[in-house]
Amino acid sequence: MQAPTHRVTPATSLNGVVRLPGDKSISHRYAMIAAVAEGASLLHNYSSGADCQSTLGCIEALGIQVEREGRTVRVHGRGLDGLTAPAAALDAGNSGSTIRMLSGMLAAQPFESVIGGDESLSRRPMQRIMTPLRAMGAEISAREDKFPPLAIRGARLTPIRYEPPVPSAQVKTCVLFAGLHTEGVTEVVERVRTRDHTEVALREFGAVVEQSGGAISIQGRPRLTARELSVPGDLSSAAFFLAAANLLPGSRIVIEQVGLSPSRTQLLDWLLGAGAQIRVLDVGQKAGEMVGTLLVTYSGIGGGVIEGAMTAALIDEIPVLAVLGARSERGLTVRDAAELRVKETDRIETVAENLRRMGCEITTSADGFHVPGKQRFRGAVCDSFGDHRIVMAFAVAGLAADGETLIENAAAASVSFPEFYVTLDSLRA
Repeated sequence: MQAPTHRVTPATSLNGVVRLPGDKSISHRYAMIAAVAEGASLLHNYSSGADCQSTLGCIEALGIQVEREGRTVRVHGRGLDGLTAPAAALDAGNSGSTIRMLSGMLAAQPFESVIGGDESLSRRPMQRIMTPLRAMGAEISAREDKFPPLAIRGARLTPIRYEPPVPSAQVKTCVLFAGLHTEGVTEVVERVRTRDHTEVALREFGAVVEQSGGAISIQGRPRLTARELSVPGDLSSAAFFLAAANLLPGSRIVIEQVGLSPSRTQLLDWLLGAGAQIRVLDVGQKAGEMVGTLLVTYSGIGGGVIEGAMTAALIDEIPVLAVLGARSERGLTVRDAAELRVKETDRIETVAENLRRMGCEITTSADGFHVPGKQRFRGAVCDSFGDHRIVMAFAVAGLAADGETLIENAAAASVSFPEFYVTLDSLRA
């Protein structure tokens, strides 16, 4: 079990090779789809993070046999009609992905279910999935008609055409998963493109998914068949090492076999535009997902602005980019990021609090912040506030601090990357 605090001492540079755990987003989707496919699917490099283990626990509670051996998971799917009523409330832990995406499948089942999670998840609003699922015919109740736990009475769903008011891959996935169980075509219209792991995974398992412009449609009641798949390394986890290499002069890190989906590589685009030196090596396609190796070497970062569609694409990486922005030439401005306030924490405020503890300036707004550049980090006591992306971002900041940094509630990293501290320390020159 990880210690409740973690000490980070300054580093001179980082050098070495990193092999990341499986992509969290893809792992969730593979496990859920495998549960309603026919036959046993073998999933290699499945994410070791607690969130993805919560997904496995939920599908087990729905009658699906799951076998685990290291990072390989075998899911014994029972077809679209094979899930069974859980004996107790489903526990999504800290995972917004689990509760939002799995609710799409639960809404189509001929039984009632309740799904909730930990204290943090219980504060995260769920209207964005409740609205389309109710439109499809499901009955859903929630605390204050907004917060988990969700009580879902399944129904024979009808297809809809739905345009989410806020870009969200989780909402899109929820609706498409519900559409799997309908007689007809369900369509999601995106004004801003979100990550397409759901569409790719559904096609791999045999679903008919089509895309025209911003509209993604799925034909209901497909026959899904089991697959053997390997989950690429997590690009969101790679962000911490890409940032760390650009904080410490002389750093050189190779990140092997990381997912490079075109719907996710805006992170690389932004960093390259800001002056980072990143080379993409050995690119290929596996099960519809682009995979490659990254070589990042230290370079002074210019900084810049994240706004509009770029904000939606980088929403998970913004905390560590804020850390990098504070050391950049021009600083970092983030706009259109109100979504950050309803993540595991209010990430605008938790980023600001920790940067201030480290002696940095930052100004916040309702939907973003501005971090001036050319700042120094002072060793300090930082707090994860229970948020995995916050704790990893400030562990990275601690590498470049003047003095030791103490991270409180450090075990939060296990939500997505239990091996994070060991991996980071292995790169010290």
